Amino acid sequence: MKRVLMVLLLVLAGTIVPALPAQAAAATATFAKTADWGSGYEGKYTITNGTDTALTGWSVSIELPAGGTVSSAWDASLARSGQRFTFTNVGWNGTVAPGANVSFGFIATPGTAVPAGCTLNGQSCSGSGNPGAPGQPGAVTATTTDTSVTLRWDASSGTVTGYRVYEGSTQKTQVTGTTATISGLGTCQTHTYTVKAYNSAGESAGRDVTATTTGCTQPQPGKMAGAPYLYMGWGNPPNPGTVMDATGVKAFTMAFILSSGGCNPAWDGQRPLTGGPDAQAISTIKSKGGDVQISFGGWSGNKLGPACSTPEAYAGAVQKVIDAVRPAVVDFDIENTDEFENHTVQDRILNGLKIVKQRNPAVKIVVTIPTLKSGPNSHGVRLINQSKALNVPIDNYTIMPFNFGATDMYQDNVTSSEGLKNALKNAFAWSDAQAYAHMGISGMNGYSDQREVTSPETWTRIRDWAKSKGLTRFAFWSVNRDRVNGGGVPQGEWEFTRITAGF
Repeated sequence: MKRVLMVLLLVLAGTIVPALPAQAAAATATFAKTADWGSGYEGKYTITNGTDTALTGWSVSIELPAGGTVSSAWDASLARSGQRFTFTNVGWNGTVAPGANVSFGFIATPGTAVPAGCTLNGQSCSGSGNPGAPGQPGAVTATTTDTSVTLRWDASSGTVTGYRVYEGSTQKTQVTGTTATISGLGTCQTHTYTVKAYNSAGESAGRDVTATTTGCTQPQPGKMAGAPYLYMGWGNPPNPGTVMDATGVKAFTMAFILSSGGCNPAWDGQRPLTGGPDAQAISTIKSKGGDVQISFGGWSGNKLGPACSTPEAYAGAVQKVIDAVRPAVVDFDIENTDEFENHTVQDRILNGLKIVKQRNPAVKIVVTIPTLKSGPNSHGVRLINQSKALNVPIDNYTIMPFNFGATDMYQDNVTSSEGLKNALKNAFAWSDAQAYAHMGISGMNGYSDQREVTSPETWTRIRDWAKSKGLTRFAFWSVNRDRVNGGGVPQGEWEFTRITAGF
């Protein structure tokens, strides 16, 4: 028996056993943050050529979440298509020898906008793409119903047998064309799908898309009375009853609720919610048949958003104000960088507003944000998109169309409002009329901080445009300045308030 085993071992030792094919070396692109300051970061990609042939020309493509952007890049040229950012070699670093590497850097905002879906020359940046597999599919778009998501994409390069659609690691469907429908979903559900091309050699790098089915419960838009801001902490505030009698205005936006230390609300961060001049003014307004909007935030002072550690705590602070004042509307003026450009705080406020609406379904919720001439900036678009993703029942999105160096305040109010309309349509798939019905304008009478001029005539034109389009909120800063020439332009006493009352 031993002799037989010896013979077998000798035979095997002399046999040439074919080696298993080695995994092909690949080129890779590795990401690292080299600096992070919260509102943005410096990123770096290192391209390593792990193959035995020179890499001639390279292109790295990444996807950033909604609201994310790349503001600059070095050692690479930059192109953008939607949320897809592509970096291509410059002349001197296009050839990467075997075993060598090159790198490029960029600045991105916000700090949470981490790259995803990275491809190097159409294949996964990890180098996991199989030789001979198809290229990555092109951009994927999604259309939704209450119970389904239909995906469409641009065809992959190379030989394609078909496409597989995954949700996480689960394959949802497989098709031979460039469209697929996933059915049997629930209403108002968010899904992220990955589309991959395949052939006998393997699968391509994937292309992701996120979509939310329709049927979400959104607040029914309702027109609010024109409500100029009244600030009892500055500028010889007028008696609101006097203004109501003189102008016919029926509502005021009372400013501002701030933190009095920690997650504790107070008027201007210092005056009590009850018993002070603010409460007295509100009592006067209500006694004359008017109503009030309460504004949280503004530019100056300590905000509740950063001070409250959780959405529940933030909602609790808002509830204290609602219980004390019983307003018709709560307005969240999110413009200071501590709230507007800090996306962690943005999300805290948005999730808090969901709780506020659940507890106070009859109280309308307004979010007021700054704007560019073209419409909301990246932080504003991010807030709108995130309110959709989190299913926050916001009744009205108001912009402040001033302090951007305008020369024609009427036209620039219209242009920036149209930009807001487009952002809302993109986020919610609304019609023009639906978007307008969730919009508002909050202007500045007379001179703005940047010496832009809004005259009574211009404010009248802006009001009439807002009415014609069906906007549901109209306000200005502020009644305190609405005196004879109080805003720096010729005007009568309370003239801007009188115009606003006509909304």
